[in-house]
Amino acid sequence: MVDIPHKLPAVAPSTESALRVRLRRVRELSASVLANPTTVLGFVLIVAMISMAVFAPLITEANTPDPYQMPRDWGALNEPPGTDGFLLGTTNTGGDVFYGVVWGARTSLRLSLIVVGITVLVGVLVGSVAGFRGGKFDEILMRLVDVFLSIPELIFALAIAAVLGPSFGNIILALAVVFWVKYARIMRAQVLHVKANEYVDSARIIGDSGWNIYRRDVFPNAITPIIVQATMDMGHIVLVGATLSFIGLAEAGLAEWGVLVSEGQAGISAGRWWASTFPGLMVFLWALAFNLVGDGLRDVLDPRTETAR
Repeated sequence: MVDIPHKLPAVAPSTESALRVRLRRVRELSASVLANPTTVLGFVLIVAMISMAVFAPLITEANTPDPYQMPRDWGALNEPPGTDGFLLGTTNTGGDVFYGVVWGARTSLRLSLIVVGITVLVGVLVGSVAGFRGGKFDEILMRLVDVFLSIPELIFALAIAAVLGPSFGNIILALAVVFWVKYARIMRAQVLHVKANEYVDSARIIGDSGWNIYRRDVFPNAITPIIVQATMDMGHIVLVGATLSFIGLAEAGLAEWGVLVSEGQAGISAGRWWASTFPGLMVFLWALAFNLVGDGLRDVLDPRTETAR
């Protein structure tokens, strides 16, 4: 009796093979991003400032129970940089500018991570429901988004923070309330675009569930603009937060760049430039770094950008 060879059933790719594909894709994307010199500059700045935030307790010595509050030396007012052990000088209230700059990096990192995390989560959820479910869900949610978008974000955040009272926590809440609508609008547009593709219709025809279609086909192909926008907002949120702190909506003495700029503005005309210049430079560098990286990610992740060029 002759054994007839049977055709072996197709074997699904192993988890290890799928992991290799993902790692290769990550390496390719990383190489494409790092091929842009301005993106590399942005990454270097981000790594430097995040390292400053993470290692703030090692870089400075906190002399207050709350390290986020700048220590005051009332015997060293308006000291210029490099004198009496003050590397970047002091403010008109004896605050150590170097301490404020270093711990301000941690304050800014905390602000941007919390606000971006909340706004992305809420915006993606609302945009996904509106775009994927459609109908009355889409109509109601998008009219709500339109109401929020009709108010300039800075004025809206200012009004919320002013009503709630001077507090860094209230600034976080105000920015979270203002910024989520942007992600909802972007996610809805992407979901509608992806949902119109033939492979989504094919998944429906074969009886795949709505959740599986969204999870496997829609969400991975719709999330790219959200990643780019979130990267850019990491810088933009700190800029808006510093603006709110500058006009007095944060606690007095908070180690935050906007507070430092506010304390130092009165001394600029008298030649005491350092109290405002160094924290103002940090706000600029933070926003610049995340914008450079966001632009680099957009060029790589969005093929329409390259086509438009």
